[in-house]
Amino acid sequence: MSRRILVAAGLIEGPERGVYLITRRPAGTHLADAWEFPGGKIEPGETPEAALQRELREELAIEVEVGDVYAVGHHVYPEPGKEVVLLVYCCRWVSGEPRCLGVSAWEWMPAERLADLPMPPADRPVLARLRRELGRP
Repeated sequence: MSRRILVAAGLIEGPERGVYLITRRPAGTHLADAWEFPGGKIEPGETPEAALQRELREELAIEVEVGDVYAVGHHVYPEPGKEVVLLVYCCRWVSGEPRCLGVSAWEWMPAERLADLPMPPADRPVLARLRRELGRP
């Protein structure tokens, strides 16, 4: 039986329109070196929005305003036997310059280049929606 993990992530548009903040998972973690939309696990008793704000402070030292849910991702990983439910929120970057506190790298990436990166399967619905909105298959 899989262990279900709830994750909140941010679709954070950068200083330029159509450019989004992505982070690289640290070495030694599940899906190490994959790029992803920043965020993290929702702790018991925490709202997804509060979890997202906490994770972004802890991992990147930034503050965001969390908006509506943009997309929901889901994936069951056979190893290590976990199911991830990913809630991706539209976020507005409020303050702080991103720093690598809990990630190995970060980058402002144009939306059309995101599909070229190795990303976790749960992030695919976000990429699919961005491609549709950009008028790409």
